[in-house]
Formats: sequence, structure tokens, C-alpha cells
Amino acid sequence: MHDGRQAPPRPPRRVPAGAPPLTQLQPPVRRTPPPARRPWLFGRFLAGLVVFLLVVAGGAVAGWFVRQDRLSIDTAAALTAARPSVVRVLATTCSGTGEGTGTIVGPGLVLTAAIAVREPKSVVVILSDGLVRRANVLRTGNDVALLQVIGLPSTPPLTPATGTPDPQTERALIGYTQSGELTVQQVGSVRRPRPLSEVMNLGKLGGPVVGRSGQLAGIVTGKTVAESRIAPAAELRGYVAQTDGVPDLGGRCTESRGPASAVTPKLQVAPTSLATDAQKMLANYLTLQNRHDFAGVRAYYSQRLAKALSVAQDRLSHQTTYFFDPAITEVTQNPDGSVNVRMSYSVLFAPTAHQSGGQTCNRLDMRYKLERTGQVLRLDQSKPMTAARPCDSL
Repeated sequence: MHDGRQAPPRPPRRVPAGAPPLTQLQPPVRRTPPPARRPWLFGRFLAGLVVFLLVVAGGAVAGWFVRQDRLSIDTAAALTAARPSVVRVLATTCSGTGEGTGTIVGPGLVLTAAIAVREPKSVVVILSDGLVRRANVLRTGNDVALLQVIGLPSTPPLTPATGTPDPQTERALIGYTQSGELTVQQVGSVRRPRPLSEVMNLGKLGGPVVGRSGQLAGIVTGKTVAESRIAPAAELRGYVAQTDGVPDLGGRCTESRGPASAVTPKLQVAPTSLATDAQKMLANYLTLQNRHDFAGVRAYYSQRLAKALSVAQDRLSHQTTYFFDPAITEVTQNPDGSVNVRMSYSVLFAPTAHQSGGQTCNRLDMRYKLERTGQVLRLDQSKPMTAARPCDSL
């Protein structure tokens, strides 16, 4: 507010020491940006090339995985699909082979390895569900045999593949072990096969080799396991197409044998020490009988039985027999320390064998009395619990 008095003078504005005079101040300098550089054409080309190579490489890798998936085989799925069409082949033969795997290829027709049924006296096939059916050898050739099975149920066959298979497609071998277990293993491709010696045993001779499509790519055959080979589908088609022929009536030998591998009864009772002792004793008895070691089996006879049954009588009764699929269903101990064992089993024999009645395979249900001498059980008596029944009637 103005009160009429004169305002005091303002002090002069001080200029900092060293400051330039006002007349020397210059307007700010604006820097001109450098001209834009032209794109580096080679760099852009190189970056594009890298991207292109990455895309190509990724596509190649993806394509490789797709192709490998297309060429590989799921063995578990192959086994599940083929199981109903794969059978076990057993026989009493003059050569004593009598064991292999077979493939159902048509109504009543099974392909297998010829060595399994060479000079046969009697042949059966065992289906995946345990059914046993008699078979005749329709014809053989080039290590392959065609069987005509009597009373074979309607089963989807494995048909031989047509055309030329991809040589890089993986294959799988399906076959029975000598203990009767059905297994599957990869055997590589035609171009890169896996050595059969890594997966083979006698029971797998005749086993089917299947491809990814599930069709029959071949069967394993040969005169021995060491000489086994895969007979291709093109070779098998001729056997399936020509079903006429005269059945092989068998060898001219008087004594024939089945497989010589060990046979162990299945325990269908509690595995007590008494039951397992009886199982071991009967396993030795059956195995030696199958090997026709009629002198050796006497070590498992009681003194009474050894006197009553001579080696010659044993041979006469069992000279063409083969025992398989035994099962122990009862084990009890008597007050005198002896043991009663009930066991059922199938027995294969020639139709001309002693007391055969024209049959070739029966299922027996027997009770054995085992005598204990110290810690050793020995066979003393036996008697049938039921009448013998033909295997193919079960």
C-alpha cells in the first residue's frame, strides 16, 4: 500500500563472478543428426538364412520323429492282437524235438517249423486259452510245416502280408518259451535285423513275426535254434494257398519222445514245505520219464515199486509218451508219514502205443502215494481218481 513516502532504492543486481557479459550469450546450438545408414544387405541375408536353416532343421527333426513313429512297433499291442492266433505245438517224434510255436493261418490250419514235427507219432496244439487239439502234419517243405488241426475253434487268422514291406519297418517275434509262457521281442527290420540268437529258444521255432500292421511278416524256422531264420511272408503264401495234401503218418520208429526240457507241476495248494518237497520229487519223475531215462527214474521209486516194475515194463508203458501241463491239486500226510498227492496232467502218445485205445492225448487225474525214507520222498503207489478223458474233449 502506498503511504506517500518514497520507496528505498533497490540494490543493484549482482552478476556472478566470471559470468560472460550478456552480449556474449549465444543461442543454443542444434546438432543435426547424422544421415540414416542404409540397411546392411548381407546381414539381412545372413539372418534370413539362419532362420531358414532353423526351420528346415526343425522340420527334418519333426519328420524324423514322425517317420520313426511310423516305422516302430508297439510290442505289447502286437502281442495282445496276435495272442488268440498263436498256439503252442507239442509232439512225440522219432527225432525227439517235438516243441515249437504255431500260427493259425486259416480254418483248421496252422503254420509251424518243420523241425518241431519231424517224423511225428502224435501232435497237439495248445491254444491261448489252454484248450488242447489234435493235429496232423499236412505237408512240409523248406523247413516249414502246415498242420491240419482237428476241432480248431473259429479264430481270426494271421494272414501273410501282401506286397513288398518297408525294409525299415520294425518287426516283433511272438513265441512260447520252453516253460510255456508266451513272449514277444523286437527283431529289428529287414534292413537292420536283430540277431535271432539274442531272442530264440527251441520253443519259439515256428513263431510268427508280425509287422506294425499286425499282418504276418514271416515265421522263424530252421533245423536248429542256431540255424534259425525268418521265412518271409512271400514264401508262406504258397503254403496257405495249397491246403490239399496227404497227412504225414509219422515216423517208423517204435520209440518216440517229446521235448526233453524240465517239467514242473504247478502248485494249486498252499506252498508248504511238504507240498514243495512233493512238487520237486514229481518234477524229477516226470522229467526223467519224458527223457526216457527209465533206469534213472528208478531212483525215485520205493523199494516195493522198484521190485514190482522193471525197466522193460516202464519202457513198454512210456516209450512214446510225453507228460505236460501237470498240476498238483491236493497234498495230505498220512499217520505213517507217507504223503498223498493228487495230480492231473496231460499225456501225449502214439495211437499204437500200449493201452492207447486208439487215442493220442489224454488228461489223467491221479493220486500218488509217496513214501518217505529219511528226508527223501519216493513214489510207491498210484491210482486213477477219474477215468482218462481225451484232451480235445475238455
